[in-house]
Amino acid sequence: TWAVTSTTSTSALSPAAAKADGFAVTDVDGAVIAQEGVDDSTSTEAGATSAATPEPTPVVTEAPEIEIRVYVDYLSTGSAEFQLANAAQLSTWVDEGAVSLTYYPVAMLTAKSNGTKYSLRAAAASACVATHASDAFFKFNNALLEQQPDVDADGYSDTELADIAQASGVSNPKVVRACIEDGDFLSWAKKATERAVEEIPDTEGVQLTGTPLVLVNGSVYVGALDDPKEFAQFVLTIDSDAYYQTLSPTPTPTP
Repeated sequence: TWAVTSTTSTSALSPAAAKADGFAVTDVDGAVIAQEGVDDSTSTEAGATSAATPEPTPVVTEAPEIEIRVYVDYLSTGSAEFQLANAAQLSTWVDEGAVSLTYYPVAMLTAKSNGTKYSLRAAAASACVATHASDAFFKFNNALLEQQPDVDADGYSDTELADIAQASGVSNPKVVRACIEDGDFLSWAKKATERAVEEIPDTEGVQLTGTPLVLVNGSVYVGALDDPKEFAQFVLTIDSDAYYQTLSPTPTPTP
């Protein structure tokens, strides 16, 4: 069960950086956080496996880009679990141009913060960073999940959210702070959540019933959230399937 309530104006702004309510990661510099419960070889091994995957000959065909989409609630323990486990390899894949990575902040746990609407405010804050300092979005996203408050606690105030954004190295700290503290994107965050619950674009009937919802080329990841090796294998399987589909011969009509 989820609930979103807001008294914000329906004329509130929409973030210019959003595409279908998602924010694409374009910069991962300085954003890697320690992976919990895994050894240091995890991301290296995943990268090595990825490198060993057969690559198409560029002259003949080009393998489709792997598209990773993550629907995230910043109060969801599962969202934090997934990010903490996979941030390093996600960062590597984005840096290498192996995947596109997009986060969709939603507020499904707005009623779980003693009336402060933390989930909604955190989603709106992420939109502020993505819009006014996109190079710091991935780092801010990580920070919100790494420093996640407890469910049924007050969560961070808007001032504290702005402080976390500033600590993430946003390039326009005054603009970002004003955006967060003025609640510029609160109405958008509420409506984006409603749209996501109604329909997940480019999927075959996938429903958002909780977070994180992780999609790789439209396929839902249902493995362990805290196992980066399992997630890497899922991504590689999707990558391999997409590659071999490009090699499938086009049926020739029977004369």
